[in-house]
Amino acid sequence: MKQFTRFEGVVAPFDRANVDTDLIIPKQFLKSIKRTGFGVNLFDELRYLDEGYPGQDCSKRPLNPDFVLNQPRYQNAEVLLARRNFGCGSSREHAPWALEDFGFRAVIAPSFADIFYNNAFKNGLLLIELDEDTVDRLFKAVEATEGYALDVDLENQQVITPEGERIAFTVDAFRKQCLLEGLDDIGITLKDEDAIREFEADHRARRPWLFRDSA
Repeated sequence: MKQFTRFEGVVAPFDRANVDTDLIIPKQFLKSIKRTGFGVNLFDELRYLDEGYPGQDCSKRPLNPDFVLNQPRYQNAEVLLARRNFGCGSSREHAPWALEDFGFRAVIAPSFADIFYNNAFKNGLLLIELDEDTVDRLFKAVEATEGYALDVDLENQQVITPEGERIAFTVDAFRKQCLLEGLDDIGITLKDEDAIREFEADHRARRPWLFRDSA
């Protein structure tokens, strides 16, 4: 998992509440578990005018010109601005994979579904909960200003607007540290690799008969 550093990114507004994981990445794309390659199918049903299927050449598919991520002003956006209960529905981990693979590094919304929230942090995607009034203000600012970008400072837990307003957000200390260090569940375990090897060596020395067949 990549380390999460402070960055400034263009914001794309997705003005819809209760966005479920099937809308984020439809079920037909869940066969792969490689974590990569899902970005082209992010919001597939809204993004394209035809029906998508795995292995398709998406560069030749007809785009929906009315969908926000297809609009030129939001190309290369790294922050997704959404409404309440983002990521509801099934527990598929492919949803944060698709968002991250597309290029999003953070999602801002008033609330997130619990399982999606956990999956996102485990895959290096920062979720920022802000109150609905603040989110409303950000939607208006994004729509009024082309190229509107936010400075996301995880270390100090602040979102900084182009006008210099500093909007504080809360994040669990453990999740924050994992993002800053770029540690997923495997990376966390490997931090104790020396202790694990020492324990295994001691266990082999004390009970050698248990390991004869595996030698």
